[in-house]
Amino acid sequence: MAFLTDRKRAEGWGSAKSGTRHFWSMKVSSVALLFLIPLFVFTFGSILGGTYEEVTAAFTRPFPAIVAGLTVIVAFKHFNEGFQTLIEDYVHGAMEKVLIIGMTCLTYGAIATGLFAIARMAL
Repeated sequence: MAFLTDRKRAEGWGSAKSGTRHFWSMKVSSVALLFLIPLFVFTFGSILGGTYEEVTAAFTRPFPAIVAGLTVIVAFKHFNEGFQTLIEDYVHGAMEKVLIIGMTCLTYGAIATGLFAIARMAL
């Protein structure tokens, strides 16, 4: 039987001082996606199955391009934060840091690729 204080038992398992920020960031992005996803579906749904010229013409208008860009940014940022939570819960040690850095790089790369594709069609 170990005689440890409550503090000693909790050492190493405590807050990293960013949990509240992460929680609110996930909640805000969830609410933003609640509005962005239907907007994206309605703006993109009308041009789905169209020719390249029709899709390009639709994205030259500012509203569909902005909605698509915001959806890409918020969705991938939300995905990154959710996946980071998953990694923090189930992976420990050096592999945890490697996976978080790798997923963050992959997410930012996907955001950049999506924005480039939208800008390429819009311009």
